[in-house]
Amino acid sequence: MFARIGCYLKLDFFRDRAAMKPIPDYWQYLALMMQIAAAFLLGLFMVTASWFVGRHRNTKVKLEAYECGIEAVGNARGRFSVRFYLVAVLFILFDVEAVFMMPWAVVYRKLPALAGVSRLFGFWEMLVYLGFVGVGLYYIVRKGVLNWSQDKADL
Repeated sequence: MFARIGCYLKLDFFRDRAAMKPIPDYWQYLALMMQIAAAFLLGLFMVTASWFVGRHRNTKVKLEAYECGIEAVGNARGRFSVRFYLVAVLFILFDVEAVFMMPWAVVYRKLPALAGVSRLFGFWEMLVYLGFVGVGLYYIVRKGVLNWSQDKADL
């Protein structure tokens, strides 16, 4: 296993490689599985401990729905304007746009060397992308989704 070269010891990998058994790939995930098991057991322990330590006095007041200090009045299944959902979806879309633009901005100057393309390819690529986003924004404004003063209750 060791060969002496001058005053140094050298490990002879080529000779002992045939004698070594390869480690299976699933052993690489052992640390991850141990961490997941530890997190699960810790959560289970905390829930169980709180069950044994806590008091269990279920009163009518404790079992009512809590609405930020306001007494619940009426039906919880009231109608909401679709506008709230549209604005939420628009927020997600424009947030994703920013997520796509950040990596592009970071590698913009290196893009010709990385992709092997012309110098202005990245610029025109982003211009087309922003064109699509601009057309979508134009449609949103023309549809009146962002105009809350003319709320029609259900768009």
